[in-house]
Amino acid sequence: MSVVGVSGSPSATSKSRRLLEDVLAALGESGGATALVDLAVLPADALLGRRASADVEQALASVASADIVAVSTPVYRATYSGLLKVFCDLFAPGALVGKAAIPIATGGGPAHALCIDHGLRPLLASVGAVVIAAGIYGTDAEFTDRAPNASLLGRVRRAADEAVALAEGLRAARGVMSSSTMER
Repeated sequence: MSVVGVSGSPSATSKSRRLLEDVLAALGESGGATALVDLAVLPADALLGRRASADVEQALASVASADIVAVSTPVYRATYSGLLKVFCDLFAPGALVGKAAIPIATGGGPAHALCIDHGLRPLLASVGAVVIAAGIYGTDAEFTDRAPNASLLGRVRRAADEAVALAEGLRAARGVMSSSTMER
């Protein structure tokens, strides 16, 4: 099973990036081959669609070929980062059909927890991904020295387990659909 994490944070040391790394580690322990796409290092003009870039094309292809896509962002103005938005704008409608997605966000406090359901879930669904029920939202209080507490790590593990089960179900459904199409 292939897993790609997309970091929508402009900082390599952000809490959202840390949670993404923890999700990738949990999925790796479940047997997934993991990769990380760090949007902050990609050329801005290419992310804005102003010019072509092999790095951006590779990032898009990597995400499109994954079984599971984990997307993380800090909360800005009550929603996901602009960096994540411009990257997702580069996908054609339906580009992530059949992919399981894990939404991950961090914010200063619990007031922005709904960004998972009102921001990330619709963003991922707009490109066809099937979003797991249990998104991950972490607050500043749930981190000590950049490390998530046990409760937050428990949510990471549950989200990873749910994504694996969902991806396996989606893969099985594709197999059933393919075999029924061939029988016709």
